[in-house]
Amino acid sequence: MRRRLLSVAAAMAVSMVAACATLPEDPEDRAEAEAVNDPLEPTNRAIYDVNMFLDSNVAEPVAQAYHDTMPDWLRLAIHNLLANLQEPYTAGHDLLQGNPAAAADALGRFFINSTFGALGTRDVVAESGGAKRHKTDMGVTFAVWGVDEGPYLMLPFFGPSSLRDGAARVADYFAEPSGAIFASQGLGVVNNVNMGLDTLDTRTEHLDALKEIRRTSIDEYAAIRSLYRQFRAASIQASENGQRDTRASQPGPAAGGAASTPASPAPASSTASETPATKPQEVEGHGTATPKDDEVKPSAVEFIDHPRK
Repeated sequence: MRRRLLSVAAAMAVSMVAACATLPEDPEDRAEAEAVNDPLEPTNRAIYDVNMFLDSNVAEPVAQAYHDTMPDWLRLAIHNLLANLQEPYTAGHDLLQGNPAAAADALGRFFINSTFGALGTRDVVAESGGAKRHKTDMGVTFAVWGVDEGPYLMLPFFGPSSLRDGAARVADYFAEPSGAIFASQGLGVVNNVNMGLDTLDTRTEHLDALKEIRRTSIDEYAAIRSLYRQFRAASIQASENGQRDTRASQPGPAAGGAASTPASPAPASSTASETPATKPQEVEGHGTATPKDDEVKPSAVEFIDHPRK
């Protein structure tokens, strides 16, 4: 099922990119489209409306029911289990991005939490003051390698993306190690269950944040576009910084002064300035997505950006 959705989204993305050769004829409209790197804005907005209709009528009610009926401890255990399954994938991309220490953290977290954390349902590493979870993906790897972002895209079912991140999302599906292992053992159904639970868990984590965006944004589409770019810029910078914000805290004062505090992207509105995600403004962190008291609360756009592999 996931492969079919990816195929449909990829085919539509190719068609959309082919269509983006025609920019608006009006000079002001053309200048605005080029400034936000969104030459397909009319088509993207139409897809966004469909995505939000499905979210409002299917995903959000299911996530709200899950939140209201499942005990907190069980939802947290499921969240930790799903996050733990992603650690080998994260470690692989850390290596591809030239961050061996971050890769060692991710693999260490996987083995320790799988062994002493009840198969990963508890994050005993972070609880004991060790490395916190960080996230990365093929899109970040491509960015670190110097691949250009390309035009902004709104993908059916998968939400905001770019030409680089859209191609990376397809590659991610085939590169994700736990999925390949389950499939090779004839346990493809496990991948489907994992995908469903992961989407539900991620949507549930962002119920309030997405409601706030819808309530406060004059232009939801522009707000999501701006937030998406801020989040991706922060993810890329976190990789270029070696995922330092998620490393285990060291005893004694940190060299060179106090440790920096990860910052979340500022709330966006339709009037927010949008710049390409190549150079974030003093934004560090976003190496973690597990919503715990001692970690950064994930931004709303993280749900739309990363319905996981």
